[in-house]
Amino acid sequence: MPASTWSSVLAATAKLAAAPTPVSSRPVDQAQSEDQYLDPLTAVAVEMNNLTGNIRNLLGSRHSTLDTAAKYYVQSEGKHVRPLLVLLMSRATLLAPKSEITPISYEDDVNQSFSPLDILRDFNPSQIFSTIASKVTPIRGATPVPVFDKDTGILLSQRRLAEIVEMIHAASLLHDDVVDESELRRGKPSGNMVFGNKMSILAGDFLLGRASVALSRLRNAEVIELLATVIANLVEGEFMQLKNTATQDEHTGVATPETFNYYLEKTYLKTASLMSKSCRGAAVLSGAREEFRDMAYQYGRNLGLAFQLVDDLLDYTVTESDLGKPAGADLQLGLATAPALFAWQTYPELGDMIKRKFSEKGDVEKARELVQLSDGVEKTRQLAEDYSIKAREAIDEFPESPAKESLIDMTYKVLDRKK
Repeated sequence: MPASTWSSVLAATAKLAAAPTPVSSRPVDQAQSEDQYLDPLTAVAVEMNNLTGNIRNLLGSRHSTLDTAAKYYVQSEGKHVRPLLVLLMSRATLLAPKSEITPISYEDDVNQSFSPLDILRDFNPSQIFSTIASKVTPIRGATPVPVFDKDTGILLSQRRLAEIVEMIHAASLLHDDVVDESELRRGKPSGNMVFGNKMSILAGDFLLGRASVALSRLRNAEVIELLATVIANLVEGEFMQLKNTATQDEHTGVATPETFNYYLEKTYLKTASLMSKSCRGAAVLSGAREEFRDMAYQYGRNLGLAFQLVDDLLDYTVTESDLGKPAGADLQLGLATAPALFAWQTYPELGDMIKRKFSEKGDVEKARELVQLSDGVEKTRQLAEDYSIKAREAIDEFPESPAKESLIDMTYKVLDRKK
């Protein structure tokens, strides 16, 4: 990293370290007022407000239907948890000890292509291309974003990583909704219902293509490797979900440890992989030492598992209007998630229903009833809390900062969410 950039980093480090630490949502006192809880979003509000617009600029297509379909989930209301984590981790690792290995130069423009534009043949009407080689200029005459934002402590490359992560996530939603034959997403018609299965698949592929281009322009081999394997992980996780996982003990007829291991591996691949590897990617771009990169990864991994476990229990505890998609959808899809697997330990008859993916008449209703009668939901909640604790412990050695406090508060808010 050039000396001038490091000077900016050091100046911002001093400023952020001196900033007041927000009130954490850690349970200090039973009577603590909820209005004292920190909203992690406030720490990176400016970046999050610009997120959707920046992604839309990356996704423009000369084909209007493809343009609309690719942007469908990007512009819809969502939690945006994944880019939020990247931005918070970027600020938190700014203060971490730096690697002795000189990182890449962040003076490189993340919009700068490697090949001439006439060879790439990737025209994006949402951006205006300059006449200088393959340089890209932001649309609407906007002032270029500084390489390093002294106020936020976030590098341009880290901001772009947050956008890439959301693009990959949106692509996975388009593909998953086709596989699952979903009708709703975030309380609105799913992409496949609006555009059809073929266009949803193509739009998801287009998102992944543009995300890959943006990823390569970060010019960091490890970050490219991390996010490329995420895409493969998402496919492997979906494949595992489609398979029958109903292995059972020959004597008791209930789930075995291998059953839960399979479920957790699938959960990592489908959900936690993107969170964990993008958190590590943010730390890599900050130039943090290896042990802090691994702490960032472990935080994202454990938070991701907690996030999905809560998602699985909400399918049994929240109404359709609150959830934004049909309640009980997992059973309708033939999926046995953690609440059902835990209930299986109490009610062996669930085993046959899980094996046949709740395909017989009355299976879904009976399985839901047995889960409600069991302690499956409560055990799932406890497991989510365990992973949440592990996420907090993973960043215990991070330097104190408002961003670290926000990451800690995320581990509580993930458990408290209702949709």
